[in-house]
Amino acid sequence: MSDRKLVMVVNPHGGVKQARQILEQVRPIFDAAGVSLDIHETEYRDHAEELARDLDLSGAYGLCTIGGDGTIHEVINGMMVRPESERLPIGILAAGSGNTFLDTCDLLDPLKAAEGMAQGRTRPIDLARVELSDQVRYACNIVGWGLVTDIGIRSEQYRWTGTSRYTIASAIEVLRGRKRKARLVIGGEVIEDDFSFILGMNTKYTGKGMLMAPDADLTDGLIDLIIVRSAPRLKILLMLPKVFDGSHIGSPLVEYRQVSGFELHPDEPETITIDGELRGTGSIKVTMLQGGFQLLG
Repeated sequence: MSDRKLVMVVNPHGGVKQARQILEQVRPIFDAAGVSLDIHETEYRDHAEELARDLDLSGAYGLCTIGGDGTIHEVINGMMVRPESERLPIGILAAGSGNTFLDTCDLLDPLKAAEGMAQGRTRPIDLARVELSDQVRYACNIVGWGLVTDIGIRSEQYRWTGTSRYTIASAIEVLRGRKRKARLVIGGEVIEDDFSFILGMNTKYTGKGMLMAPDADLTDGLIDLIIVRSAPRLKILLMLPKVFDGSHIGSPLVEYRQVSGFELHPDEPETITIDGELRGTGSIKVTMLQGGFQLLG
């Protein structure tokens, strides 16, 4: 007889579309630990967020999702809308094409992650609270503006190439060479300039295997800020391969900071990417929440 309950949100359409197969692989682990699974499948975009926000979680010790970075983002944002007393630890089983959050957490193996969930292991993870003009979002992974957002949008057109889509999209967007004026505020310091991109990282990785923030720590209460001002296209193009081993932070093009928050005020409204999701335009204010949620696994 199961004496513990775990709510499971499954996205069968996300990432590599293997969520149902992964569920069957991990089910025996939960059965052996006496954990019953209350399973809910998502049917449309943002459905995972609605489920995490609205489901009856009474009697459950955690909420687990099977999906990619987008599903994780939705579940965290749904949970954070709840009163603090109702927020449960969140478990994640990798079924995405990028899985950058789980890469940083060393939880890419669904079987290993499921064992930790069944045992009820938790650890605190920082969140970035992102204030947009019309909403508040929470990021466990990245907050980006400029070239990095353009790359994310472009990469969707090349999903058929697999993980190479990020490299292809990066080359195309760098060659476009767009410049952006913005005001960046860090504490009492104001920086006004032309930027290529500004990327706030909670995790070490973005895209697929891009070690964008090698010093990032998910528990230090800081966001790692990668600032790249406008530069000749060739210089940026030559820098890009270095993001796969983290050596780009030694480039004179890159300013790397660890901060507790920042504000960004672009001259022109442009899309912001939050955990790979395109959310809002215009100015943003980012504040780090140390131990913003409990990771189950």
